[in-house]
Amino acid sequence: MNSPEQPSNQSRPAGAREWAALCVLILAVVLLAVDGTVLFLAVPALTEALEPTATQTLWIGDIYSFVLAGLLITMGNVADRIGRKRLLMLGSVAFGIASVLAAYAPTADVLIAARALLGVAGATLMPSTLSIIRNMFLVPAQRTRAIALWSAGAMAGGAVGPLIGGALLEHFWWGSVFLINVPVIVLIVVFGLWLLPESKNPVPARIDLLSAVLSVLAVVPIVYAIKSLANGSVGFSTALALVVGVAAAWWFVRRQSHLKTPMLDLELFKIPAFSGAVVSNGLAIFAFLGLLFFFSQYLQLVRGYSPFWAGVAELPGTIASVIVVAFVGASMKWFGLGRSIAFGLALGAVGLAGIALAANAASFWALALPLAIMGFGIGLASTLSTDAVVAAAPPSRAGAASSIAETAYELGVALGIGVLGSVQTALYRAHLQVPPGTDAKVAEAMQDSLAHAAGVLRDTNDELLALAQQSFVSGLQTTAFIAAGSLLVSALIAWRVIPSDRPLARTD
Repeated sequence: MNSPEQPSNQSRPAGAREWAALCVLILAVVLLAVDGTVLFLAVPALTEALEPTATQTLWIGDIYSFVLAGLLITMGNVADRIGRKRLLMLGSVAFGIASVLAAYAPTADVLIAARALLGVAGATLMPSTLSIIRNMFLVPAQRTRAIALWSAGAMAGGAVGPLIGGALLEHFWWGSVFLINVPVIVLIVVFGLWLLPESKNPVPARIDLLSAVLSVLAVVPIVYAIKSLANGSVGFSTALALVVGVAAAWWFVRRQSHLKTPMLDLELFKIPAFSGAVVSNGLAIFAFLGLLFFFSQYLQLVRGYSPFWAGVAELPGTIASVIVVAFVGASMKWFGLGRSIAFGLALGAVGLAGIALAANAASFWALALPLAIMGFGIGLASTLSTDAVVAAAPPSRAGAASSIAETAYELGVALGIGVLGSVQTALYRAHLQVPPGTDAKVAEAMQDSLAHAAGVLRDTNDELLALAQQSFVSGLQTTAFIAAGSLLVSALIAWRVIPSDRPLARTD
C-alpha cells in the first residue's frame, strides 16, 4: 500500500487559503475548456483567411483535445512523480507560449500544428487541478462542493468559449482568440506560486515511455479513420490508421495489466461507480460540445448572427450548466448518485432532441428552452460523474485517477467534434443536391462545406446559398438526434451500474 499523502487528521476542514487556491485551479480549467471551444465561432473567419478544407477545419477544431486526451494519463503520472504544483506552473508557461504561436499561424497546417502544441502544454497542466483539489479538501462534503465548482468551471469554460470568441471577433482578427490566453496565464502563475500547495505520490511510479506512446496511438489514428470514412475515403491510409489504432489500444491495455505499476490503473475500472462515471462523463461531453461545434456555425451561417450575437444566443446553455452547482446537493439527497447522473443525462437528451425539432423555427426562443435543458442536464451529470471518479480513487493515485476523469472529458470533446462533426459533414453532403449547370468552382465550394459555400455565394446567389443552408440544417437535426441517443444509452448505464443508495467503494 502506498503511503498517505495528506495529514493524519483526515477531517481537517479547508480554510480561506484553500478556497482561494481553488479559484486558481478553476481559472486554469476554465482556460483549457475555453481554448477547446473558442474557435467554434471563428470557423467562418478562419475559412476566409486561411482557406482550410472541411477536413482541415475539423482538425483545427479537435487536434487540441486529441493530443491533450492522449497525453493526460502520462502527465497524471508525471504529476504524481515530480509534483502537481510544479507541473501546473510549467504547463502554464508552455501554454502561454503555444498560444502566441497559434495566434500568428500563417496557414491552416501551421495552425493545426500550433493547436497540437497547445494540447501538449494543456496535458501537462490539466492533471494537476483535480489531484490538488483531492489533497486540499479532506472533508468529503467540502470536496464535493469544490469539485462541483471545478466542474462548473469546465462546463462554463467550454460553453462560454464561443461567446468570448465572438466578442473578440467583432473587433479583432481570428488570432485574438488565442492571445487572450496570455494575461490569464500570468494570473495563474503569479497566484498559483503563492497559494497552491505542493503534493506528490511519496512512492511514485516509473514513467513507462512505451505506454505513453501507445496511449496516443490508441486515440488519434482511430479518429482519423472515422473522419476519413465520414468523408467517403476508404483507402489504404484509412484502413492502416484503423488497424494501428485498434492494435495500439489492445497492446496498451494488455501492457497495463502486466506492469507492476501501470500507467492506467485497470483495477479502478472494477469499481462500478468509477467505470460508470467515466463512461457517463465522456458521453455527456461528447454530445454537448460535439453539438456546440456545428451549432455555432449554424447560428452564423444559417441564422445570420454575427460572431458576438451567436455567442450570446448560446448563453441559455451556458448559464444553465453553471447554476446546476446550486442543485447538486438536493439532487444527491433526492435521487442518490447514480440516479442523479442518469436523470441529468436524460435531461440532456431531451434538450438535444428539442434543438433538432426547433432548428427550422422562425424565432430563436424556440431554441432557447432546449438549450437550457441540455446545459442543465449535462452540467448535473458531468459534475457528479467527476466527483464519483475522484472519490473512488486512493489518495496516493490522485494524479493518475484524476487524469482518467480529465481524459474522459477531453476524449468527449475531441470525439464529439471529430465523430459528430464528421457525421454532420457527411449528412450535409448527402442532403445537398447541386443543380445541374452550376459553375464547377461554386459546386466544389458547396460540396466542401457550408462555410465555403457562404464565402462564395453570399450576396451573389441567394437560391444556391439557401439550398446549402437547408442541407446543413437537415444534417444538424439528424446529428442532434444521434447525440441524444448516445445520452440515453449513457443514462441507462449510469442508472444500472453507479450505486445510488450507498457510499462509493474505496480502493485504499
